Amino acid sequence: MSPTFHSLAIRNYRIYFFGALVSNIGTWMARVAQDWLVLVDLTRHSASALGIVTGLQFLPFLLLAPWAGAVVDRFPKRALLMVTQTALGLVSLVTGLLVVFGWAQLWQVYVLALLQGIATAFDNPARQAFVSEMVPTARLANAVALNSASFNAGRLIGPAAAGLVIAAWGTGVGLLINSATFGAVLLALTRLDPAALTPAPVTRGKGSIREGLAYVRGRPDLKLVMGLVFVLGTFGMNFQITMALMATKIFGKGPTEFGLLGSIMAIGSLAAALLSARRANPRLRHLVVSMALFTVSAAAASLAPTYAVFALTLIPVGLAALSALTTANAMVQLRTAPEMRGRVMALYMAIFMGGTPFGAPLIGWIGDAFGARWTIGIGPLALAITLFLVAISLWRRENVRVTFTASARPHLQISTRAVTRPVPEPAR
Repeated sequence: MSPTFHSLAIRNYRIYFFGALVSNIGTWMARVAQDWLVLVDLTRHSASALGIVTGLQFLPFLLLAPWAGAVVDRFPKRALLMVTQTALGLVSLVTGLLVVFGWAQLWQVYVLALLQGIATAFDNPARQAFVSEMVPTARLANAVALNSASFNAGRLIGPAAAGLVIAAWGTGVGLLINSATFGAVLLALTRLDPAALTPAPVTRGKGSIREGLAYVRGRPDLKLVMGLVFVLGTFGMNFQITMALMATKIFGKGPTEFGLLGSIMAIGSLAAALLSARRANPRLRHLVVSMALFTVSAAAASLAPTYAVFALTLIPVGLAALSALTTANAMVQLRTAPEMRGRVMALYMAIFMGGTPFGAPLIGWIGDAFGARWTIGIGPLALAITLFLVAISLWRRENVRVTFTASARPHLQISTRAVTRPVPEPAR
């Protein structure tokens, strides 16, 4: 089997992968349907309302992260995933029924978005940590990348399918289809062989939350990765808002063209996931280069003069964003002790998505106040400043040097050199 897909040789992971793929397609259909519902059906293109919905979905990541991580490390992850996936399916079912019967109001969407966020706050770290129970450590980076490939294959198919479904039958049907796809994950979880799983040690007793926070506090490498991901997630990953605003306000397009943008972006994201799957040892330089590429490509997207040019720029944007996130995710998982992985991944997801409750309404306000293009432009600006500050900090505090080798295979190298300090003379 190709090194890109060698985790699929493991039966449990293969079953889980294809169940998640079906669910991911439904998830992306629901995201497009929800955005269109808020932006077009329930408001008159209100970027602020869309920002509030997005913020409510991610607020629980910020508020519940320590408790979610403790729960993930305390209970069997497969059983916990069955509970969270059922809850997410029910939320999507209720939302779809409200829309189909014409009862949906904006406040109801707000409440359901918050409930979805609460379930997802427990579901995401459980899913992240569960991967390490299905595959050996040597294949963990590959499995993490294939999970991203599954997610972005869903992004490739789901938005385009959602655009067609919305145009033909309305947003409610798209939401109902999503609720049905959660059954694929539940079926996959029931088909796994428990004897082939390697569950992480279960954490019991008091103090587990403090222990997780102290673990991350004492790890500068994890804090650096999480800090970079926070800026990317807060200011750069608001595609639910930015693409909707660009499609409707700037280019005057309908649901089919809006859905197509997500699929076009997924071309780059899927390519990044497959490339990352071949990388057994993700490094800091991969993360820095990916974020630099995102800065440049997102800036180009914000200046795109036409819909076609904007769509094309989304390919490198998706490539860079997913490369950065896959690298960061794998770095954190590989550098974390198994018994701490649930709590660390919960904090990682809180830092990545926890900025969205503030970032999404801010992005929505920027769209209303300064125009849709600035909702994208603020991301590369924030990232450029952050990368510059991080580079200065690493250079001064850890003597990190960045060199570019122009050879047959040009590459960027980030290295730490010994810091020479004068030895003080002994006191006389």
